Amino acid sequence: MHITFYGAVREVTGSMHLVWTESDRILLDCGMFQGRRKESEEKNRRLPFDPGILSSIVLSHAHIDHSGRVPMLTRKNFNGRIISTRATAHACEYLLPDSAHIQESDANYLNYKTARDTLKKMSRKSDKKNRNKEIKARLKTNGHDLNIDAINELLHEHQLERIRPLYTMEDAEAALTYFDGYPYREPVAVGNDVTCTLYDAGHILGSAITVLHSKENGRDLTIGFTGDLGRFDKPILKDPALQFAEEHRKLDLLIMESTYGDRLHEPVVDMAPRLKQILNETFDQGGTVLIPSFAFGRTQELLYVIHDLYDRGEVPKRPVYVDSPLATKLTRVFGEHPEVYDEDTHETFLQRGDNPFAFDEVHFTASVQESIDLMKEKQPHIVISASGMCEAGRILHHLRYKIHNERNTILIVGYMAQNTLGRRILEEGTAYAASGRKGNPPLIKFYNKHYPLKARVESLGGFSAHADYTEMLRFLKQSNLQVGRIAVVHGEEDQCLAFAKRVQEAGFPVVVPKVGESVKVGE
Repeated sequence: MHITFYGAVREVTGSMHLVWTESDRILLDCGMFQGRRKESEEKNRRLPFDPGILSSIVLSHAHIDHSGRVPMLTRKNFNGRIISTRATAHACEYLLPDSAHIQESDANYLNYKTARDTLKKMSRKSDKKNRNKEIKARLKTNGHDLNIDAINELLHEHQLERIRPLYTMEDAEAALTYFDGYPYREPVAVGNDVTCTLYDAGHILGSAITVLHSKENGRDLTIGFTGDLGRFDKPILKDPALQFAEEHRKLDLLIMESTYGDRLHEPVVDMAPRLKQILNETFDQGGTVLIPSFAFGRTQELLYVIHDLYDRGEVPKRPVYVDSPLATKLTRVFGEHPEVYDEDTHETFLQRGDNPFAFDEVHFTASVQESIDLMKEKQPHIVISASGMCEAGRILHHLRYKIHNERNTILIVGYMAQNTLGRRILEEGTAYAASGRKGNPPLIKFYNKHYPLKARVESLGGFSAHADYTEMLRFLKQSNLQVGRIAVVHGEEDQCLAFAKRVQEAGFPVVVPKVGESVKVGE
């Protein structure tokens, strides 16, 4: 048995690892790369193997950096099945079509820009206003909707390159027919003499630690894959599994994430008090709290904690707006899977008949017009909006209206990858605060404009869904696993190498693979 590492290797996104035996090829995750547009685009379009060789795909969880390229495989000659937990399969019903919609929208907009610029160069009108009006009439309908047929016709007529999406809504819907959802701890055949068993990873709803067990030449070989490992003692979800079935305890190789391989989070017990402090300080000065949040996982956790703070009377009950159609749908998914909730959630909400994610002050904005009206709201409130790294979506419009007001707070509650707008806001805002907010505020560029970052920027590490290095070491030391060797993945290079050093000091043989590198299992 061998494994080749293709994605999330010395970086965070694009999780993809190929396990191959004498007769099978099993893919662990099929994630999308995220970051700089051009670099990510190039990486995402390249599949390093023919999908037809795969027996199965096993998804650790539904986040797009772990599932986002599935439709690219299934639209080709993939003939296997996609194995995941039931909650992951349910979440992908919304996440994959949403990803496809983003791909199509981005491609359409880039094609529109090419067509518009071409018409501008061809036009001999000296009157710029009339020229732009004619171009708009030709390439748009209803004043703002793109006329896709007209754009494509012009690109074809002038033999201009047409940008195509990574995959379409139709591709995403077709991909969903390949999913098979299973409960935790139920062995599933994924190849000839290869079984897969999923254990709770505690990261997001349905996230799983994968154990692959194979018989090869009369020998038992076992691989573990943490996917993204969650934190201990957080609300809603159960902790990462520490007790594994006897036949799964001896791992020849454990593939382990390292997102926070050299970092410590704030203690989980400090999460609610810190959020309480930030909300009260912002409300006291008449400001709004703007929270860029992942639609799946982080949004629901925020609602849970805010709901509890409101019930306890520790924060004024200001309106809470979830301004993300995707987050609204995924909150319903959370509500339909109480079987994975921890005991505290049952005791705090379910036993008294309350929905953790629904309360009088929370509003789910549906239409674009509702979102536009919300941006102009001046009374103190909370906005939770996607995307979590501020790379797209409605959060950008809220930032445009709120970033230059010092009464407001931008609250960072999740990981911000390198080269994302969220990372720039976090770094620039933190540096400005450290200087005593003296001098001119930093300028943040998005939508081709520069905005002064006058709003306070706060960060709450306690909300992270990823274990820090102490919690990852706790998993290794307190679980009943006997690990032969560890491959460290899913972390920026400095985090991978730092965590590998800690793992080695703890007595585990370790390797930090490079892209395309293969490791033989059971040597």
